[in-house]
Amino acid sequence: QVQLVESGGGLVQAGGSLRLSCAASGRTFSTYSMGWFRQTPGKEREFVAAISRSGGYRYYADSVKGRFTISRDNAKNTVYLQMNSLKPEETAVYYCASRTGDLYISYSYTGSYDNWGQGTQVTVSS
Repeated sequence: QVQLVESGGGLVQAGGSLRLSCAASGRTFSTYSMGWFRQTPGKEREFVAAISRSGGYRYYADSVKGRFTISRDNAKNTVYLQMNSLKPEETAVYYCASRTGDLYISYSYTGSYDNWGQGTQVTVSS
C-alpha cells in the first residue's frame, strides 16, 4: 500500500502562489493515477486536479483552470500542484490521493482513490 506525504502548504496572501508536493513511498509510483482534493470544515472533500499515470492527461476543477497546474515526476515518486492567483476562499486542507491504474471518467470522485495523504493546510489571507 502506497503511503503519501504532502508538503508545501502555508500562509499566503491573496493573489500569491504556492507549490504543493506529495511524495509517495514504494517503487511503483508510475502505476498510480494521482489526484489533489481540498476540504474545509463542515464541507465535503472537493476535487481540485488529477493526472494520469504517465502525466499525459490532466484534469482540473473548473474553479482552478488556468491558475493551478498538476504535474508529476515518476523518477522522484512525487506529484505537484502549482497554485497561482490564490483566493481566500481556497483556504483549505489539501490532500493528495492515489489510485491503482487509470481513472477514466471517475477522476473527480473521492471514492475512485485508494490511498490518501494526511493533508497540508493552505491559508490564503485577504
